[in-house]
Amino acid sequence: MRLLISAAAIVAALIMSAGAQAQWTVTNLHPAGSTVSNVYDASGSQQVGDATVGGMDRASLWSGSAASWVDLHPAGATSSFAWGTSGSQQAGFAEVGGITRASLWSGTAASWVNLDPAGATQSLAFATTGSQQAGYASVGGIGRASLWSGTAASWVDISPAGSTLSVVYAASGSLQAGYAQVGGIVRASLWSGSAASWVDLQPAGATSSRAQGASGSQQAGFATVGGMDRASLWSGSAASWVDLHAFLPAGFSNSEAEGISSDGINTYVTGDGFNTVTGQREALLWIQPIPEPGTAGLLCLGGILALLRRRKTA
Repeated sequence: MRLLISAAAIVAALIMSAGAQAQWTVTNLHPAGSTVSNVYDASGSQQVGDATVGGMDRASLWSGSAASWVDLHPAGATSSFAWGTSGSQQAGFAEVGGITRASLWSGTAASWVNLDPAGATQSLAFATTGSQQAGYASVGGIGRASLWSGTAASWVDISPAGSTLSVVYAASGSLQAGYAQVGGIVRASLWSGSAASWVDLQPAGATSSRAQGASGSQQAGFATVGGMDRASLWSGSAASWVDLHAFLPAGFSNSEAEGISSDGINTYVTGDGFNTVTGQREALLWIQPIPEPGTAGLLCLGGILALLRRRKTA
């Protein structure tokens, strides 16, 4: 779900970021002996994904170079993938004994922890905050949005009442983002650690939606409106929905947001869209400057003063 940023998007980022002077550099992380490699997430100086070695997909960890590659593949697994990282933790899944099992690592293959809860027929972890892992587990024939705190026994079922399928794709602080199928409709969803905390993010007029990234109090994903997938941004409620697709040039027929991050200066949303002009699906980057502290208050004060002036002259 993570995407490489196109050259055009990088140029846009450099232009719009205040004071951005340094040039972008690119590092090839492909490890020696691998036929395919992918990176899905990054945190600090670490990157996680998978590399195909000897015909087998192997959960992988890097620290900025191909030579730094660490094979996280646990003993006895037939395939494994690392999807999220934070601090010293890596989260993902491994197929062991014919079952796909949510997995946790702490930098080595030997550190592997099987998070698959009792009674589950399948489980996957897609994200970690450094202390919690999030994803889903199939229990009782239902895919259930799930949280763990480092062990299989710590599993918490946060699937909302009445849902037939739910998944957590991203986690930030105490919040989890993903989707839940309720009433036969796939709905972008937000949780804060429990099933009862579920918030339906589906905007008015949408027929389906998903949240796929989270950062701070914001969530990114897409909503299907008028039969078109539209990259979307939320700030914790359905009413907060922002249609990011509306900011794209003419010619894009659909779009999705996959991830969101912030450097304290700008908010960055990454995703992709289909460009009918080029006939290609293209990586996209949306950027919004973060207001400086006090800016919102000054704007509000300016509005109040303007209102008072109008009243005095009325």
